[in-house]
Amino acid sequence: MIAENTQTQMRKGILEYCVLLIISRGEIYASDIIAELKSAKLLVVEGTLYPLLTRLKNNGLLSYNWVESTSGPPRKYYLLTPEGTAILGQLDHTWQELAYAITTSKKGTDLESETQINLTKS
Repeated sequence: MIAENTQTQMRKGILEYCVLLIISRGEIYASDIIAELKSAKLLVVEGTLYPLLTRLKNNGLLSYNWVESTSGPPRKYYLLTPEGTAILGQLDHTWQELAYAITTSKKGTDLESETQINLTKS
């Protein structure tokens, strides 16, 4: 039970980052975002995604365009704003720091020191 709670919190913590990464590749429809998240094994339902997209839009990180559909009503396609791109850059940096911290913690050594030692041996 403790592991499940921690796993859930970890997934929630990276969801916004993953959504911004997906949208950064180009204009995208919400159901396509869900499909990409599912293929990455980050299971998300519409009831979770739509409030997140609304919050990101209200914070100025996303905008959207309405695109006519041949199979129903117009669809809302999301894209990053310049501010969203800047925030994504900050999140990329934070992700690199976290990945370094995890890798270092798992190895039990400072990777920079190890890299420097390996470079001086070459």
